[in-house]
Amino acid sequence: MSVTVNIHEAKTHLSKLLAQVEAGEQVVIARNGKPVAKLEPFVRPKLKIGFLDVDTPPDFFDPMTEEELAEWE
Repeated sequence: MSVTVNIHEAKTHLSKLLAQVEAGEQVVIARNGKPVAKLEPFVRPKLKIGFLDVDTPPDFFDPMTEEELAEWE
């Protein structure tokens, strides 16, 4: 299901709209009745290494810590 809101309403009720997105809905943000952006649930990409499908941990794409970087030197 998709809900359309104008920019002012989106700014005013962003937390509520994000809760709707987390529940699986799509939210379309419009300017003067014309769609500009779409909010939809984030789907974590699967990492494929060769023929292996690997589930990436939530912090997989986070920057390395100083300690991790030092291990590479």
